[in-house]
Amino acid sequence: MSAPTRSRQTLEIDWTLCDGHGLCAALLPRAIGRDEWGFPVIDQAAVARQPAADVKRAISCCPVLALRLTRTAKS
Repeated sequence: MSAPTRSRQTLEIDWTLCDGHGLCAALLPRAIGRDEWGFPVIDQAAVARQPAADVKRAISCCPVLALRLTRTAKS
C-alpha cells in the first residue's frame, strides 16, 4: 500500500505580466522581497507560513494579475 500523496501550494509569478508594481511585496513582506529592479522575489517557505487569506489577498490585489497558486504533488 502506498503512502498518501500530499500536495502543497506554490506561489508563482507570470513574468510576462509582472510589471514590478510591488504591491505583493507590500502585502506579504515576510514572504516576498524585491530585487534591485523592483521585481518580486518569493520565499516559498515563508509563503507556506502565511495565512492563506493573506496570500489570496495578495493574489487578488495584483494590478496585472501576475500571481497564482499552483498545487504540486509532494511525496
